[in-house]
Amino acid sequence: MKFLKSLYIHKGFYIYMAMASTCFLLSYWLPILYGIAWIFVLGIGVLFITDLVLLFRFKEGINARRLLPDKFSNSDENPVPLTISNAYPFLVNIDVIDELPVQFQKRDFSYKVALDANQTHDFNYSVRPVERGAYVFGHLNIYASTRLKIVKRKYQFLNQQMVAVYPSFIQMQKYDFLAVGNHLTEVGLKKIRRIGHTSEFEQIKDYVQGDDFRTVNWKATAKRGQLMVNQYQDEKSQPIYSIIDTGRVMKMPFNGLKLLDYAINSALAFSNVALKKHDKVGLVTFSKTIESVLPAVQKLTYLNTILEYLYNINTQFYDSDFGLLYGQLKRKVTHRSLLLLYTNFEHISALKRQLPYLQAISKKHMLVVVFFENTELDALISSDAENVQAIYHKTIAEKFSFEKRLMVKELHKHGIQSILTAPEKLTINTINKYLEIKARGLL
Repeated sequence: MKFLKSLYIHKGFYIYMAMASTCFLLSYWLPILYGIAWIFVLGIGVLFITDLVLLFRFKEGINARRLLPDKFSNSDENPVPLTISNAYPFLVNIDVIDELPVQFQKRDFSYKVALDANQTHDFNYSVRPVERGAYVFGHLNIYASTRLKIVKRKYQFLNQQMVAVYPSFIQMQKYDFLAVGNHLTEVGLKKIRRIGHTSEFEQIKDYVQGDDFRTVNWKATAKRGQLMVNQYQDEKSQPIYSIIDTGRVMKMPFNGLKLLDYAINSALAFSNVALKKHDKVGLVTFSKTIESVLPAVQKLTYLNTILEYLYNINTQFYDSDFGLLYGQLKRKVTHRSLLLLYTNFEHISALKRQLPYLQAISKKHMLVVVFFENTELDALISSDAENVQAIYHKTIAEKFSFEKRLMVKELHKHGIQSILTAPEKLTINTINKYLEIKARGLL
């Protein structure tokens, strides 16, 4: 039974049989072909048995491994390495069919390679998950055939391998690396000119050419008999919270990824940068209820705690309660903090309903409201309107786009900082805003 389950007919066999059938058909008019056709069938039979012996006389002719990591990074290309070894003493043609997780909805994965005797072949393919959670890989199916191309032998390896898809740690590491390498401008991060200096004094040092004359410490200068200046550093240990709205407005998808996942990826990368700046980072998620509150802590290992919380966040189909958020922040966040609120408003009326709560929060904290441009409307706005219906659709799209810009002005009028961004630029714009606030000493 195991032999029959692993035995498959190669398409070459059907080609040979089609040729034999053609000879039998033509023999009706050319009788001489009848004998030739039977010789051809006999030859196919001999080749069939030979191919069976070649493929099945070795117990383990092919070995293969799928080398999966412990976790995948959401919304990024993740490599899946495969290793295939040929233990046959002759060349073998290999067809690889990997059973990908159901979330990818891909049923046509195939890879073909020819391996010489005792040869090992390494290759990898990439997958891009767009949802967090558990991804289960099925069988790794290998179909081996000889040069005769009559039959194929099936091998199966590695049933039920699970990989957890986490928020984009690749994106987090990318910005971490760029920050260390001083290449931030390559991905759009801006250097903000510092206005004055922060209030955190570091030390008194000797004056060197290029130091700001406004920082000269005259008392120390008189005592030492040479110019001395005060040196300042970025104020540290400031509490910073990422507040993520998990209500129904964050379920809208762009490029296969929900707004919530864009917010989660951004919050993780931003928290990593803030920790490297020696600030405290925390996390709040809410919709109809307050789902989680992680206090602001200044430890690099705290990033793993944030990552685990972000892994389990899902969008809800409720309207988010900003009043409840205000009450919770008033009780739990007692020190003035930088609050990055990831949410979305599609209409100015939706913003105005929540504006009293946002104003109340901003009186005690530095609030930055992060919401999203509807990039799907850009193509519609830039297209030519060729009929009355197209004019109507374009007008409505421009109205929605104008309302987004109007929301920015409305928030600014009430002293609330905002970020209006395309989903794919969210992380860059969020980090830019954080660096700007730090440079200007607004917190």
